Amino acid sequence: MVDVSHMNYLQAIILGIVQGLTEFLPVSSSAHLLIVGKLIGAGDWGSQFTAIIQLGTELALLIYWRKAIGRIISRWFLALVGKNGSDVAHRFGKGDPDALMGWLVILGTLPIVLAGVLMQKYTDSLLRNLWITVAMLIVFGVILWLVDERFPREIDEEQMTWKDGLLIGLGQMLALVPGVSRSGSTLTVARLRGLTKSAAARFSFYLALPAVFGSGLLELVKTIKLSRTQTLVPGWGPTIVATVVAFVVGYLVFYFCWRLITEHSFKGFAFWRIGVAVVLALLLLTHVMPAVAAGATA
Repeated sequence: MVDVSHMNYLQAIILGIVQGLTEFLPVSSSAHLLIVGKLIGAGDWGSQFTAIIQLGTELALLIYWRKAIGRIISRWFLALVGKNGSDVAHRFGKGDPDALMGWLVILGTLPIVLAGVLMQKYTDSLLRNLWITVAMLIVFGVILWLVDERFPREIDEEQMTWKDGLLIGLGQMLALVPGVSRSGSTLTVARLRGLTKSAAARFSFYLALPAVFGSGLLELVKTIKLSRTQTLVPGWGPTIVATVVAFVVGYLVFYFCWRLITEHSFKGFAFWRIGVAVVLALLLLTHVMPAVAAGATA
């Protein structure tokens, strides 16, 4: 069960802006939605609402990178049917970086699909304890910063291996915990594997597309089926508004922040995460916000 305070359209717009601003940055969009939602009186509508409005930001990414994504999908399909060679190696992307990228994204998506199924009953209960969010914001912010500063940057997308795809995919599983950040966890593992910032960011965002779209569409279908008997979203009007706003803001953020992610130190993101964690901890210690929503399982 989640904290389901009433949400009006202004609150929906604010949450859509927060989602759009934070989705592509390694600062944890889910943590920011939790905090801002509580502060503005919109409540915590759980992972269902978050997953649905994330469809807006992922659609922005899909449109922005439509040519590259279309090329990867087409090259992957051609390789699969044997156009690059009928042997197993060529069907699995040998000699074709785009086809290989398609396979790496598929491989990297498998861990979070498995984890999502196994951890589903915890995502709206234990894992939404805000003290966990505080800890994850600090710990993974510091780890991202240290990894970015200390590990070499030599591997680009064409040099990635199956092991890279799997390990980065395992890192993406951690994003199920609010405060970790999907882009933060995948960027960290990618940097540990020696990928350049540009290669790490591209694969991180490619990897997010099937995971987020899959989760969002699944939650959307589930919510539509159950909405007649349960209150799972704050009304379809506010949910749609938040999703549309997230799409617009997300597109603009991705357009203007690509260089910020790929050419500058992650130190600023680490400090931002720590600052948010400190503010959240103070709100919890002063009982301005409860660590666990009323009725949730701790």
